[in-house]
Amino acid sequence: MTTALITGASGGIGLEIARVLAPDHDLVLVARSAAKLEALAEELGGARVIAADLADPAAVAKIAAEVPSIDVLVNNAGVGDFGPFADADPDKTLAMIQLNVTALTALTRTYLPGMLERGAGKVMNVASTASFQPGPLMAVYYATKAYVLSFTEALAEETRGTGVTVTALCPGPTTSGFQAAADMELSPLVANKKLPTSAEVAAFGVRAMDRGTAVAIPGALNKIMASGVRFTPRPIMRRVVHKLQATKPS
Repeated sequence: MTTALITGASGGIGLEIARVLAPDHDLVLVARSAAKLEALAEELGGARVIAADLADPAAVAKIAAEVPSIDVLVNNAGVGDFGPFADADPDKTLAMIQLNVTALTALTRTYLPGMLERGAGKVMNVASTASFQPGPLMAVYYATKAYVLSFTEALAEETRGTGVTVTALCPGPTTSGFQAAADMELSPLVANKKLPTSAEVAAFGVRAMDRGTAVAIPGALNKIMASGVRFTPRPIMRRVVHKLQATKPS
């Protein structure tokens, strides 16, 4: 049975991806909360648990030492922050970059060479519809997700024809607990809106990964909005996003 490592597996999209992959993969579940991971492992009938905070630069080496080879890598762990950049906690900002960008890159570099050597493997990096435009009031988060999308697309091309596929999953706002963690529950982008569930996004993402889709955007409206960015002048786009995020919901 193939081995799949999932980061951020203790909740939200990562947890649901674990549930989708569990029937035909040996799972390695990574997140900060050992208790939540153990509960999920028990629910799934067994999985390897690694409690690690990927905002810690030493975490990737710890994971690699414990699990030297895998067949599927799901880089799902990520965090956001809401508010003007100048008011942001500098430590929280740098931890976000470490988690969303550096750890994702390091884990991919750790496991991709082995996949290429074997001529088989899958990588899915969870990006966002935020990847497609700048995001005033979530400047660093949007920038990290733009990195994830660009990085993933480049690797998808580098690995084309090798038997290894690399997929960027780009969901829009989802009922995953992310909004509460990012302090953006009052943002009109999510407030009072019916959002897709983490289970729906996870199922879509795994199907796209299995097909080897390079960029996977769940939801027709999300696809339209991502495509529309290409035809919108950049000054207009950033002002629209700023206004949307700054306007208080009724």
